[in-house]
Amino acid sequence: DTSIPIYTASFTPGGFRLSGEIADGVIPAFMSPAKMETVVKNVAQGLNKAGRSAGFEDFDIAPFVHFSLGDDIEACRDSTRQMLALYLGGMGTRTKNFYNAFARRLGYGDAAKKIQELYLSGRKREAAEAIPAELIDEISLVGTENRIREQAEPWLAARDAGHIKTMILRVADPKGMALAADIFLS
Repeated sequence: DTSIPIYTASFTPGGFRLSGEIADGVIPAFMSPAKMETVVKNVAQGLNKAGRSAGFEDFDIAPFVHFSLGDDIEACRDSTRQMLALYLGGMGTRTKNFYNAFARRLGYGDAAKKIQELYLSGRKREAAEAIPAELIDEISLVGTENRIREQAEPWLAARDAGHIKTMILRVADPKGMALAADIFLS
C-alpha cells in the first residue's frame, strides 16, 4: 500500500468541514472529548459533501492532548495552562483568534475574553493564571494515576464511538508514558 494518510490541523468550523472533505483526519490543538459535537458535526458535513461516510470509518480525529502525571495537580496543570495562555491570548488579534473562538464554543467565553485581554496587554503570567482549571481538566489528562484513569473515560468513549483513532499525547516522563500506554493501548 503506497497511500499516506493526510491530516490537517484545523480549528474552525469551516476548517473541520474542509478536513472532512479532503483529508483522512484532523488534528485539533486541543479539544474536549465530552463536547465532541463541536468537531464531529462539522467534519461530518465535509464527509457528506465529498460523498464519504459520515460514520467516520475512514476518518480520524487525532487530538493533541497534554498528559502530566503527578501528585501536585496544579503543577500538572501548568504545562497546559502555559500553552492555553499563548493560544487563547496571543494567537491572532482581538477580533480574529481561532483558538479563543473555540474555547468560547466549548463554553468558556468569559474566561477566553479575560485571558486574551490580559495576554495582549502584556500580562502573560496573569493570563495563564486566568485559565480555568475546569478547561484544563476537560482537554488534558493531569494528576494522579487514578485521576488520569478517570479523566480518560470520555476519551475512551470517543475512541469507542469511532471518532478518535489516534491521540497525540504530550507526555513528559517515562512513568506517564507507561500509564498512557496502559490506558490507551490495552
